[in-house]
Amino acid sequence: MQDFIKASAALSDITRLRILNVLLVRECCVCEVMQALEISQTRASRNLSILYDAGFLNQRKEGLWTYYAVDREKLAEKDNNYLDFLVQAVSNTLADDKTAKSDIARLEKSRKLNPSCA
Repeated sequence: MQDFIKASAALSDITRLRILNVLLVRECCVCEVMQALEISQTRASRNLSILYDAGFLNQRKEGLWTYYAVDREKLAEKDNNYLDFLVQAVSNTLADDKTAKSDIARLEKSRKLNPSCA
């Protein structure tokens, strides 16, 4: 039950909902999230960390870069079906949201800036 509460709490912020929505499209580094949502590096990193700690994301290192993605394997696990349910709810809710659509459009134009964004 504690994991469900932590996951639910992680989704109680519009920035984290928007980040999760962007990461449903593709894996991103911090600077790509910054550009897609038009937020600061600190804000992007802090909110990615909260989503990661709640179990929604995985991360991988490639040189100096850290990439974040929705942890689809974890979502598929029977013990974590609440995570999949919550992610689907976010996806369905934001599908027609104007801000979320703008985030996705900016994501398509985003690029890695430099290793310090991670």
